[in-house]
Amino acid sequence: MIKKHEIYKKDKWNMMTVEVQGRYIVLREISDQWGEETHTFMSRPAMMQWVNNRFPKEDYQGNEDEWRQIMNAFKEV
Repeated sequence: MIKKHEIYKKDKWNMMTVEVQGRYIVLREISDQWGEETHTFMSRPAMMQWVNNRFPKEDYQGNEDEWRQIMNAFKEV
């Protein structure tokens, strides 16, 4: 069974989803700048390490709520 999580969705061109496929975690990031990027992780800790590099807290100075929402969405995966 595949479990799909929506991390965020601003519109159909700026969104991120995570699918749990057995022991793999497949993250799809769609942006109007880069197109679609897919990342496959073997574990949640590996995914969270990528997440912390992709969404550094320093980039969200003054917008900590958005950062917290993104982190919480990943933690629910």
